[in-house]
Amino acid sequence: MDVSPLVWGLTIAGIVGLLLFDFYFHVRKAHVPTLREAAIWSSLYVGIAIVFGLGVLVFGGATPGGEYFAGYITEKALSVDNLFVFLIIMSSFRVPREDQQKVLLFGIAFALIARTGFIFLGAALINSFAWVFYLFGLILILTAGNMLKSEDEESETADNFVVRLSRKVIHTTEHYDGDKLFTVHIGKRAMTPMLLVMVAIGGTDILFALDSIPAIFGLTQDTYLVFTAVAFSLLGLRQLFFLIEGLLDRLIYLSYGLAAILAFIGVKLILHALHENNLGFINDGEPIPVTEISTSFSLSVILGVLVVTVLASLYSPAGKAQNAISNARRHASAYLDSEYTQDPAERERIYGLLLSEHDQIVALGPKYRQRARDEEPLMELLQHARDSHDAAVARGQAKPTGPSKLLSPRS
Repeated sequence: MDVSPLVWGLTIAGIVGLLLFDFYFHVRKAHVPTLREAAIWSSLYVGIAIVFGLGVLVFGGATPGGEYFAGYITEKALSVDNLFVFLIIMSSFRVPREDQQKVLLFGIAFALIARTGFIFLGAALINSFAWVFYLFGLILILTAGNMLKSEDEESETADNFVVRLSRKVIHTTEHYDGDKLFTVHIGKRAMTPMLLVMVAIGGTDILFALDSIPAIFGLTQDTYLVFTAVAFSLLGLRQLFFLIEGLLDRLIYLSYGLAAILAFIGVKLILHALHENNLGFINDGEPIPVTEISTSFSLSVILGVLVVTVLASLYSPAGKAQNAISNARRHASAYLDSEYTQDPAERERIYGLLLSEHDQIVALGPKYRQRARDEEPLMELLQHARDSHDAAVARGQAKPTGPSKLLSPRS
């Protein structure tokens, strides 16, 4: 596409304007977004991305339009996978519920800045060195392989090298002071955990870009389409987090679907590299006449894999059980954490979700009830949450919810 500087300027201004609007009208005042609010705004941002894509179809043609939608869908799917890590980071740092929106918006803004840098770097490399397609293809295939490996315990601590170094260099408090990055502690200026959370999310955003950018360049080499597909996939990610937070652990096959998509795009890039080959040790530096994968076929494969992956995850009993157990663990921890929220209604909502997740585990049958009972730390958490709620009811600080019925090792 031939995009004028004016169109570039208007596009960037529009994206920055949406981020500023999000901050001043939704995030600046700390609050927990309702499901309705998250659904409305998430749908609005998806609608904006679709309208933009239709504009590309009308003014750019079918090929650029197809490339944009293929890139947008792929980047959106990868961004949902990134939400898993954001959830782990915020759980590890015990970010207060009311301030999670601000952390997410920072992560989105930082990701957009970091990926924009990678986009222009990638475009410069592609324009100068055709062999970069081989490199990008190899990166995606290796990334696909790594996604199939099981996660180790250390990967879920959100305590990376940068965070550990920050803790050593800068005096850090153990508790939050609202959404402040710095506070005064024992007469000294100190860093709050809020800044550490943002450092952790910023660091992971850079890592995410290492597979995100090669993936989008595997679908289109048009810098404008790459930038807009990435930008629109990130916009609305904050609202999407609160909308599907309770379903994240249920998508047990998402990593397999994304691995298949990244491997497919990696093969597509290598085929394109062979078609444009100029490396002397491959076919004497001459292009190799191989079949290239069309944009329409790529879009069909991406959509098909995602639909199958999501449906298989949602209807899988194992997915339902994992989702219920993971959410029960998270909600029990949140209910017991005095810093998680100051809103009594939010605490009651969390306990209500805990009861609902208990019912889901029970409904799945003896096999999954036993799986939950076998997790001793989870049983202890549930017991503490039950005792804490009973004590709050006795003090008149919470409403009775009927007979106490949370799982126990013998229930």
